[in-house]
Amino acid sequence: MTLAEHVEHYVAFRRALGHVYVQQARYLQDYAIYAEACGDSFVRSSTVLEWASTASSPRQAQARLRYVCDLASVLHADDARHEVPDRDVLGKTRSRRPSPHLLSLTEIRRIMDAALELPPTGSITPLTFHYLLGLMAATGLRSSEAVGLLVTDLTADGLLIRKAKLGKRRLVPLEDSVHRAMDAYLRERMRRGGPDDHLFVLSTGRPMHPVYLTTVFIKLARRLGLRAGPGEPGPRLHDLRHSFAVRALENMLATERRDVGRHMLALSTYLGHATTANTYWYLEATPVLLRQMSQATERLHEEGKNDG
Repeated sequence: MTLAEHVEHYVAFRRALGHVYVQQARYLQDYAIYAEACGDSFVRSSTVLEWASTASSPRQAQARLRYVCDLASVLHADDARHEVPDRDVLGKTRSRRPSPHLLSLTEIRRIMDAALELPPTGSITPLTFHYLLGLMAATGLRSSEAVGLLVTDLTADGLLIRKAKLGKRRLVPLEDSVHRAMDAYLRERMRRGGPDDHLFVLSTGRPMHPVYLTTVFIKLARRLGLRAGPGEPGPRLHDLRHSFAVRALENMLATERRDVGRHMLALSTYLGHATTANTYWYLEATPVLLRQMSQATERLHEEGKNDG
C-alpha cells in the first residue's frame, strides 16, 4: 500500500469517528505526495522533518509535524518500518498527558480488596473506598463526580451526575450487578454513615476531597506493588476511567464494527465529554486499540467502494 493510500484510509478513519478533518487531510495528502517523490514507501522521520520545515511559519511547521506523527503512530502499530518522528523536534507545542496504565480486571479487584483493609477497622471508611473505586471502574466516572454524588443521585434509572465538567448534568445508566453492589453499600452507609447528604462518606460522617481519594489510591497501588515510589510511573486514579473507556471500545470492536462514529458519540456522552475529540484521546494513547479501530474502518471503507 502506498503512503497516499495509507493517508486515504487514515482520513476515512478519523472522519468515521466524527472529526471533520479537512485541513489535516490536506496536510497529510501534501506530505504523501512529497514523501513519495522522495522515494519513500514508509514514513521516514527525516523526510517528515524536511517537509514540515517547508511551512510558511514555525507554528504551521509544528502543526504539520503533529498531524503526521498521529498518522505514523497508527501505521507503526501495524508495521514497525514506519517511523514515528519526535513531536517536539520543532519545539514543544503543548503539554503532554501522562502515559496511561490500563488496569486489568484482576488488578482492579486487588485494589478494591485492599481498600477493605483501610482504617478505621469496622467503620464505613473501608467500605466507602471499596465501593467508590469499584463504581469508578465500572462507569468511568471522574473522581470529582464520584465524591460529589448525593444519596438521592442513586436512582432506579442510574446515577444522576449533577457536578459534571463544565456544569453539565447527565444520567449514567448502571448494569444490574453495579446496581446491586450500590444497593448493598447504601444499606451499610445508611446504617453507620451519618446524616450527611453525600453518598460516599468517611468515618467522620463527611465526604472526602478528590485529592484525598487520589492519595489513598496511590498508597493502595504502591502497597500492592502496582506502582513504585514517588516520581515513578504507574497507575493513577484516572486510569480507572481510561481502562473503562478502552474496554468499552474493545467490546464495540468485537460486536459493532459497522458504526464506529455512532458508538464513539454514545461513549462520549456517557463519559460526559464536551466533544468526541476528548474521547478519541483514549484511542490515541492506546496504539493497539487505535490500530484495531483503523483496520475496522479500512475494511468498511473498502466495502463501501466495492458496493459503489
